[in-house]
Amino acid sequence: MNLDRVFRIGEKLISLDKTVRLVERALELREKGLSQQEAANRLQLDRSFFSRLESLGEIRKGNRIAVIGFPVSNVKELTDTCREYGLDLYMILNNKERWELVRDKQALDFFNSMLELVTRLREFDTLIMITSNKWYHLAEALLDIQIIYLELGQSPIEHDLPVDREMFENTLKGIISKE
Repeated sequence: MNLDRVFRIGEKLISLDKTVRLVERALELREKGLSQQEAANRLQLDRSFFSRLESLGEIRKGNRIAVIGFPVSNVKELTDTCREYGLDLYMILNNKERWELVRDKQALDFFNSMLELVTRLREFDTLIMITSNKWYHLAEALLDIQIIYLELGQSPIEHDLPVDREMFENTLKGIISKE
């Protein structure tokens, strides 16, 4: 036993290695499809241990949805809908806001910010894109996630266009109901 991985807590000596092995075994049993109770019985632990362990380590629950749209005239309507559905990432811009993203930025700064956005988007299961066809094809090439495309028109689009809120909300409901 490596002494660097042992902790003294009061009168107890706690082995970090033993704890890690137990946690790994617990998660492996759950991954194989055992219920929390079945895994708890097998490892002689309380079922509540599994509930707490899974909550503590949870990275994602359900289908994570992101939305990107531009140039959209009814930005507030769509962002309100995204907020109502509890989406983690939505970037819906009108034409003026879209151009403000690039104005006064050095090319390298803009490129880095776009790479950061692509990296964030890769953490999601589904991306709803509300753009011209040009941007959809680019996203399809860069992202290995499901992309639902709501076409605003052919590139280039130089003015704001409305998106039907009901259609957008029905798209969200359809994705969420498949979870």
